Amino acid sequence: MSKQQRGFTLIELIVVIVILGILAATALPRFVNLQSDARAASMKGMAGSMRASVELIRGKWLVAGSSTDTTVDLADGTTVDVAVLPATASGVPLATTNGILRAAGISTTDYTCTGTAPMSCTPVGGPPACIVTYEPTTGVVVDTAAIAANC
Repeated sequence: MSKQQRGFTLIELIVVIVILGILAATALPRFVNLQSDARAASMKGMAGSMRASVELIRGKWLVAGSSTDTTVDLADGTTVDVAVLPATASGVPLATTNGILRAAGISTTDYTCTGTAPMSCTPVGGPPACIVTYEPTTGVVVDTAAIAANC
């Protein structure tokens, strides 16, 4: 009579559990930092949106042909407030809710933005080092989210 095996031995089960434990210990650190990576990606997206909005609004302002216009009309009927002077910032959105935030479609429920020259935006509930800064006198956008550790 031959004896049939009906399952795994205790040693086989222990070996499988140990291997799964080792895999989990090495893979876990890769997934722990997903929240800061997602926040950094969100901030990079916001910075890109601000940069594109500055160029779009300035271009629209220049095409309008009036060097004294303080607003630019968007396709959806809303207006964006822009600077007129100094010459380097003419047509650049102001650092206000009706300026760059409206132009870039940035929600104040997701981001906290303070200041006007420069304006600094951080994610609501996020670390204070995760910042996107907008300088309305030049239209330059700087983000510290390029270093994911800041977010």
